[in-house]
Amino acid sequence: MTLTELRYIIALAREQHFGRAAERCFVSQPTLSVGVKKLEDELGVAIFERSKSAVRVTPVGEQIIEQAQKVLEEASTIKTLSSAGQDQLATPLRVGAIYTIGPYLFPYMIPQLQKAAPTMPLYIEENYTSVLRQKLRMGELDAIIVALPFNEADVVTQSLYDEPFTVLLPAEHEWASRQTIDVNDLTNDNLLLLGEGHCFRDQILDACPALRSGKDQRPNDKQTTIEASSLETIRHMVASGMGISVLPMSASHQHHYSPRVLVTRPFSSPGPQRTVALAWRASFPRHKAIDVLSDAIRLCSVAH
Repeated sequence: MTLTELRYIIALAREQHFGRAAERCFVSQPTLSVGVKKLEDELGVAIFERSKSAVRVTPVGEQIIEQAQKVLEEASTIKTLSSAGQDQLATPLRVGAIYTIGPYLFPYMIPQLQKAAPTMPLYIEENYTSVLRQKLRMGELDAIIVALPFNEADVVTQSLYDEPFTVLLPAEHEWASRQTIDVNDLTNDNLLLLGEGHCFRDQILDACPALRSGKDQRPNDKQTTIEASSLETIRHMVASGMGISVLPMSASHQHHYSPRVLVTRPFSSPGPQRTVALAWRASFPRHKAIDVLSDAIRLCSVAH
């Protein structure tokens, strides 16, 4: 059974004449006759009652014709969807980002993306790297923005930009008079960190091995550490005088506190940093959407 044969029987039912039906289908009369007969033989029923003077649809044929029309309509819908799919920037893109990137990148990225792809809405999600990894694999997200290293089978990873870390201090802290902060000095004050599961926490601990106590790879017992659920919570705690912290550069300036309350200082060179990357399934077919997203993120990093 083919769509062509279904078109033949629909045309014959309308015209009730083999010659006119063949003309409507732009084929010869014998070709149409053979196609109709082939379908009847395959189904094992007579769709048409033939005589020298007329061609009539049988009762069962009427049901088959009705269903054939529905099939052709659905086939047409598939073609329409396929045509829309050829415009890779015409349907929503599902993008995820880790908690320490999304809130500071999205306000810049989304307007930039709207300029480049105005007909491509975004579904946005913020989550842990482990959750984003799983959702990407399951097809629930199309692309994710993470910090390297990030390795996953059948996933393409593209480095986008390097982002330095900065030290967040209360404005009256003794280190506020310094031009730079040495990373090893982090062991000399109360350090506020994100809780377990945040890759940014691990990057800070990796940048300053002295913060770890050794085999158990937990913060040094001599170092007073306080954990929080988000960078914004940490910012408020630093403002209250609870301690100091480390932020990615993109998060260091987006706040409502005045310089009389909070200040940031860069690390002494070479300071710690992270590489922000875009990851997507190698099989994801909308390459143009990925390219536009990647370009928008890079432009945002330049603007920062």
